[in-house]
Amino acid sequence: MPHIRVSEAARFLGVSDDTIRRWTENGSLTPYRDDAGRLAVDGLELARLARGQAQLPDDPAKAGSSARNRFVGLVTGITADTVMAQVELQCGPFRVVSLMSSEAVRELGLELGSVATAVVKATTVIIETPKGKGTI
Repeated sequence: MPHIRVSEAARFLGVSDDTIRRWTENGSLTPYRDDAGRLAVDGLELARLARGQAQLPDDPAKAGSSARNRFVGLVTGITADTVMAQVELQCGPFRVVSLMSSEAVRELGLELGSVATAVVKATTVIIETPKGKGTI
């Protein structure tokens, strides 16, 4: 069972170190001490808390889709030429970038500040761990 230091846990959830400490004090997370005596939390508990707290806006399209990775956000950047465009969305703490035709940008009515949904359907997802961790 991995233990994650308070500063890392805070970074993963986008909250302050003090918030993680409060959650250990009120019982939302179980506190542990690492080998150096620093406060840490259980990785599985943290993952469950993160999932429970994750709240993205409702998808305005409400479209049926087999894609499960849908990120609603705000358009924060559009770089376009006559043929292709790069569109950036800020979806909560995540920046999602899409390449599409300039025609698609116009047809979708995308502009800075507009609400859009990034739909990700991939056959390959690469997962990495910090060097030396997670090896058997």
